Amino acid sequence: MPATPHIEKHFTASESVRDVVIGMADGLTVPFALAAGLSAAVVSTDVIVTAGLAEVVAGAIAMGLGGFLAARTDAEHYAAEETREHAEIEHLREREIAEVAAIFRDYGLQGDTLTSVVDAIASDRKRWVDFMMRFELGLERPDPKRAPISAATIGGSYIVGGLIPLIPYMLAHDITTALRISVVSTGVALVAFGAIKGHFTGVNKIKSALQTLLVGGLAAGAAFWLAHLFG
Repeated sequence: MPATPHIEKHFTASESVRDVVIGMADGLTVPFALAAGLSAAVVSTDVIVTAGLAEVVAGAIAMGLGGFLAARTDAEHYAAEETREHAEIEHLREREIAEVAAIFRDYGLQGDTLTSVVDAIASDRKRWVDFMMRFELGLERPDPKRAPISAATIGGSYIVGGLIPLIPYMLAHDITTALRISVVSTGVALVAFGAIKGHFTGVNKIKSALQTLLVGGLAAGAAFWLAHLFG
């Protein structure tokens, strides 16, 4: 019988998913909490829509810039550490060789096998530096295009998430009706988003959905209660 090939499926877009999660999670909860809170303090849906859209735009810009700066910081940190490793290999060669040997020794290599592997790594400067960056420092080379992509992904996800709780206020002129529709639509979106997030991150879908719904519900409930209390 022909052997069945072993196929492993690994999710490799963790950074993109992280950006979507960051943007969508805040986009769903912050404008939802703002709209719910204003619903207890104002009498016009126009005020809620205006304030909500302003928050969505400001939030998307702030979150996008935050993602951009975080990605740039990662790239700058990697470059600085890479420069340091080049200098250490140049001036502290024996110590760096000992560090390579220690890493492989932890994996069970000994004797001539260990010596051969260490010599192979140390024979190529670029390969040596890449090895030390990954296995000594635990750093992966960042994508040079990562910063603008991260900013656009987080900002776009925030806008998409933020519009969901606001659309009912755009369509309904009665605040009570709009609030009820917003609660239902945002709740469904939070559950769906949580389940999808769980699917991609490997977390139990039901658990992820309930956690996401709980966070959004608590934020909106607290905002509504405070606005009603002081309104």
